[in-house]
Amino acid sequence: MTLDLGRFPRVDLGGFPTPLQPAPRLGEAIGVPNLLLKRDDVHPLGQGGNKLRKLEFLLGAALADGADTVVTFGALQTNHGRQTAAACAKLGLRCELVLTAKVPRDGDAYERSGNVLLDHIFGANVHFCADGEETGRTYDRLLAEAAAEGRKVATFPVGGSNAVGALGYVAATAELAGQLAERGITRARIVAPHASGGTVAGLALGTGLLDESLALDVACVSHPAEEALESMSQLVAETAKLMDVGVPSLDHVHVDDRTMGEAYGIPREDTWAALRLFGRTEGVVLDPVYSGKAGAALVDWAAHGRFAEDEPVVFLHTGGSPGLYGYAPEFPG
Repeated sequence: MTLDLGRFPRVDLGGFPTPLQPAPRLGEAIGVPNLLLKRDDVHPLGQGGNKLRKLEFLLGAALADGADTVVTFGALQTNHGRQTAAACAKLGLRCELVLTAKVPRDGDAYERSGNVLLDHIFGANVHFCADGEETGRTYDRLLAEAAAEGRKVATFPVGGSNAVGALGYVAATAELAGQLAERGITRARIVAPHASGGTVAGLALGTGLLDESLALDVACVSHPAEEALESMSQLVAETAKLMDVGVPSLDHVHVDDRTMGEAYGIPREDTWAALRLFGRTEGVVLDPVYSGKAGAALVDWAAHGRFAEDEPVVFLHTGGSPGLYGYAPEFPG
């Protein structure tokens, strides 16, 4: 099946396709000889990351609707917020980031460096909120101010994870399938993290529509497996409806929360171990919130025999390295 998304408004953010690279030293270290890295962390805009794929469609729809202001949400060190700020800067849009203290972290490193510093560099208006109640009040105030000034607002959810945003990873699935085909690979397994869910929903739908030639292993980084599967399935259905296609079986999708840890934004020792392993074998930087926990899952699954011998495995690197600097004081070395 061809994944045709041409009827949806989309802006070109200038960085696709991203590289698909062999990782032989990492593969040898974990016993996965045919390991590839899909480098969605490598992009010329805003230091890269998976949210840029969602933003191509979210911002395309916003511009088509005449919006001149974008409001979105996230934790203090949100990668989505940083990438939204960068994309808005490129397109000349006003960006309002409403950031909530969701993670039990404080200090200058977490509160001022990493993504927070980049948010300001990219010209976003950053609003720090202590809790959900303050977040709601701030959002209402921003809408009222925009209305009074005659501005039109587009509101994006946390992580850009709605049906429009998920189209970005439907498109990414087609891109990846083409890159694998160029290598003579028709069947493979993808490893990716789940948080707000838009990335894996797009991948699950895209792989399902491609007759399941690509399997998907999902590492939970913020929600238990049952919750993650439920939210992902709902978003798959919403995105399929938007595309006017049937909802495929998700039997090819495996969801696992063993490396999630205590909660979102709290890394475990196996998270740090994955960061060290990727860095020391391939010179690739993970982050301790998303890709680090997915990297820990990749190592764990390989150790427990989840991957068949010589099975091509693609690790989707979703980016997030700027957020690493917010965790510098606790890096175990």
